[in-house]
Amino acid sequence: MKLKKRKIKYAAIFFLCWFALLVILVDGVLKFQTLVDYVGSYAIVEVALWLLVLLPTLAVYIFTKA
Repeated sequence: MKLKKRKIKYAAIFFLCWFALLVILVDGVLKFQTLVDYVGSYAIVEVALWLLVLLPTLAVYIFTKA
């Protein structure tokens, strides 16, 4: 797979903005411990949050025109 600088740049910008939004949302509004109490497992919440960041970032990289 050949990496394109433009695609990486857009994906990186999206990653930073989306990650910051989720950090504000999870740490400030929802409270991480509340999510852990609701789901019941720290690992599941952590993996779900990482997937919420990485999968859309990967989609931005894939669908950005080179």
